[in-house]
Amino acid sequence: MSSRPATLGQLRESGWESVPVKEEVRRNAIAKIRAGQPLFDTVLGYEETVLPQLENALIAGHDVIFLGERGQAKTRMIRSLTDLLDEWMPVVAGSEINDDPYAPVSRHAHDLIAERGDDTPIEWVHRDTRYGEKLATPDTSIADLIGEVDPIKVAEGRYLSDELTLHYGLVPRTNRGIFAMNELPDLAERIQVGLLNVLEERDVQIRGYKVRLPLDVMLFASANPEDYTNRGRLITPLKDRFGAQIRTHYPLEVETEMAIVAQEARPIGPDTGIDVRIPGFMAEIVSTFSQLARQSPHINQRSGVSVRLSVTNHETMVANAVRRALRLGEDVVVPRISDLDALASSTGGKVEIESLEDGRDGEIIDRLLKAAILTVFKEQCGTERVREVLPAFESGTIVHAGDDVASSDYVSLFSDVTGLQTVVGDLTGGDESPAAAASAIEFVLEGLHLSKRLNKDAAGSRSTYRSR
Repeated sequence: MSSRPATLGQLRESGWESVPVKEEVRRNAIAKIRAGQPLFDTVLGYEETVLPQLENALIAGHDVIFLGERGQAKTRMIRSLTDLLDEWMPVVAGSEINDDPYAPVSRHAHDLIAERGDDTPIEWVHRDTRYGEKLATPDTSIADLIGEVDPIKVAEGRYLSDELTLHYGLVPRTNRGIFAMNELPDLAERIQVGLLNVLEERDVQIRGYKVRLPLDVMLFASANPEDYTNRGRLITPLKDRFGAQIRTHYPLEVETEMAIVAQEARPIGPDTGIDVRIPGFMAEIVSTFSQLARQSPHINQRSGVSVRLSVTNHETMVANAVRRALRLGEDVVVPRISDLDALASSTGGKVEIESLEDGRDGEIIDRLLKAAILTVFKEQCGTERVREVLPAFESGTIVHAGDDVASSDYVSLFSDVTGLQTVVGDLTGGDESPAAAASAIEFVLEGLHLSKRLNKDAAGSRSTYRSR
């Protein structure tokens, strides 16, 4: 920072040029697109749908509103847009609203430049501080967004007519930056009116003051489609002032959902002394469960089924597997089908179940979970590949499964059930640990049961598989 201009005169000599924030974002977005780089590194599944629309909006210099249900990365995308700002930006020292040294707007900056001229001190702010955000709540006021008279400054002896008595709100404080309003339709209509000038005339007016602050702000907002269209809580003039309306969506493929879960789920680190291994088929079951829930008539689709459901269910499945392994004294942790019973607690609070009968929530969740297991089983194994496993059960073989069954007890089945080891080997991908084998065996047995090839007797956390 010591090499950067420290005064207005030095800034002029350096050749630095001031550009509007939308031009700055456009320039950096074009550079990324030209270089073949994605706008965001951590937002997956929007490459062919949402991102092209967003790139158009950025190049056009539009304010944007994202429409989508919960858990569709709307806020994450908005926050990540700060990466499209220049890393450092000069402001007049002491300015509360990031005054441009070449075009100041606040009384403080005007007075300082008039007094000091080219010796006016300059500060540099990082792009991360050029972002402002507000969650629209019923108690949000104009003072929060635009500003209000500061009684402390009045008490210090200033006249009410003095512009220096103003306490700026969030929008002016994000001058020359990006401001986001989350859940915009929840903002009271009289407060929405206060944003009209910000979007169109690019200024704010505070109470009865003859103060005009020509702000340079790029505005983003998020909204739920249900609030936005059906309840009509977004006033038409405000809606009209947004240049782009972009609809987000949930992952369209299971593979994308799995990739998001792998990116977002909090891992249990090796520093705990626990070796956690997640089989591909178990991860796929968790993501398939969410995909099926988004198609279920028993789930309120207006509320949505967030990707957070997949992440939380994945973490719960792993946690239950760890707890089970610790009780059994096993060093390697691999989730099994029996661990999926724990998903009832992490699912219940994240979906809204619609049923004519009370108390059927658990039944509906269990049915979706079984459908997910069967779907993955058909893709991973198919009934033909496991056909040679069935004769052993027809000869009287019975298998006990559950939380209290050690992994080594499952491995002994290889000598009793012909063909089982081959199928398990394909599923584990070379992992020869007893824990991995136990997980694959439970998956095969449950898949055969759901395919109506085996009977299953369940009591508590214990299950017994036998011939039909």
